[in-house]
Amino acid sequence: MSENFSYESVPPIAPLKLAALDGCRELAENVDKYLVKFRETSNQQFQNTPDFQGYHEASYIIRSSCPRFGTGEAKGILYDSVRGVDLFILADVTNYSLTYTVCGYENHMSPDDHYQDLKRIISAATGKAHRINVIMPFLYESRQHRRSQRESLDCAFSLQELVNMGVTNIITFDAHDPRVCNAIPLYGFDSFNPPYQFIKGLIKAEPDLQIDKEHLMVISPDEGAMDRAVYFAGVLGVDMGMFYKRRNYSTIVNGKNPIVAHEFLGDDLSGKDVIIIDDMISSGESMLDVAYQIKERGAKRVFVCTTFGLFTDGLAKFDEYYEKGYINRVVTTNLNYRTPELLSRPYYVEADMTKFLAAIIDCINHDVSTEHVNSPTDRIHSLLEKIEKSV
Repeated sequence: MSENFSYESVPPIAPLKLAALDGCRELAENVDKYLVKFRETSNQQFQNTPDFQGYHEASYIIRSSCPRFGTGEAKGILYDSVRGVDLFILADVTNYSLTYTVCGYENHMSPDDHYQDLKRIISAATGKAHRINVIMPFLYESRQHRRSQRESLDCAFSLQELVNMGVTNIITFDAHDPRVCNAIPLYGFDSFNPPYQFIKGLIKAEPDLQIDKEHLMVISPDEGAMDRAVYFAGVLGVDMGMFYKRRNYSTIVNGKNPIVAHEFLGDDLSGKDVIIIDDMISSGESMLDVAYQIKERGAKRVFVCTTFGLFTDGLAKFDEYYEKGYINRVVTTNLNYRTPELLSRPYYVEADMTKFLAAIIDCINHDVSTEHVNSPTDRIHSLLEKIEKSV
């Protein structure tokens, strides 16, 4: 099904408005352009009726900000009315490029800072907006989703905090563990995935990619990414393999048990292209180690596909591995902040998610099932059929 599915004669639940935190403005502006495009020709016959008030707009973005005092404290401000609207608030909690001043010292915005700003904008809209929806592509504290000893349950607590503030729907992408939605069982929680955008971007970057069992294999870098790899391999019709991490559980380094070795389970990789798929690149240490081992096993090319490219330890190691031929492409979405340095790298490929996100927002605003826009299997098969016909 096309992303811009037409909702003819289906009224929205309320007039649509977008509020973007500072770290997510570029993404919101691109999404806004698609929303305007989707609606410029649909439901024209109803544009003067009450049910479609505010349906056709030049932009759906409202003005908002979170200015800070000299102490670092802040407040959320909405400069436009949100009374009676279906408000979607976009927040990128990983955008560390923004700074603020605390008593003369410059601080970079942390995920905690972005989350507090999100709550400030929610607080400014609560009691006025008809419905509040939060779009948080990288789910705040998603890696702290379960308790293994005496430790906090940050992700579950933050979800409960948001719904207690009046949020009805939380939309995220490739949640580290979607079962965290059990913390808010009576509220909307959707985690969407980008497999179609991955393969679309990869084929555009590598037109000679042959998608069959003889030439391609999908690899899970650890046990946690198994579901993604199984689905991706299944829909492409290729084999899959996996690595599992042997860790040293006797010590903790930077909040986690260090990896001793990656062990491989799978068929022969000799002469094959390999796609490594995961939800994120943090430091990239384990991903690069997996890529190295795959090349050592005779793989032809190595492509890394992750939803979020965080690169917390910089790009130097990725540059080195690219120059040595251990990795050929790194594909990430544009759902989170990416540095200008990353965008300039010859191995970087962007999986554009803005049209898909706009379609999701349009769908939810009409209060209909997201099945119309969330059908990656059908779209991947259609893409592969087009490629076969063009060969």
